[in-house]
Amino acid sequence: MSDERRKAAWIGGSILVKGDVVSTEDLVIDGKVEGTIELGDHSLTIGQSASVTADLVAKSVSISGTVKGNVMGNGKVELKSTAKVEGDISAPKFLMEEGAVLVGKVVTGTKKK
Repeated sequence: MSDERRKAAWIGGSILVKGDVVSTEDLVIDGKVEGTIELGDHSLTIGQSASVTADLVAKSVSISGTVKGNVMGNGKVELKSTAKVEGDISAPKFLMEEGAVLVGKVVTGTKKK
């Protein structure tokens, strides 16, 4: 038996989660999630085959799949070329590759005090 250790929690392609997902570690989603996803000070990766209908809150968010909901990154939000996002994005740093689709607004930068 191999001693496999994941660097992040994982929701696989055949899994559907309905409700709130709260994690105290990095999370990779390749399946479907409907609800909210909150990771606090951790990273969230939405895989290319993932379909997420949820508001997302994490330190950093990388999206390759489909997301319907608002995205808040406390560090950065990155849309890969295969990403399709319908919702508003808020993060100090925002990256969007050519080919990504965004229907919503983006708020970036740091707040002035």
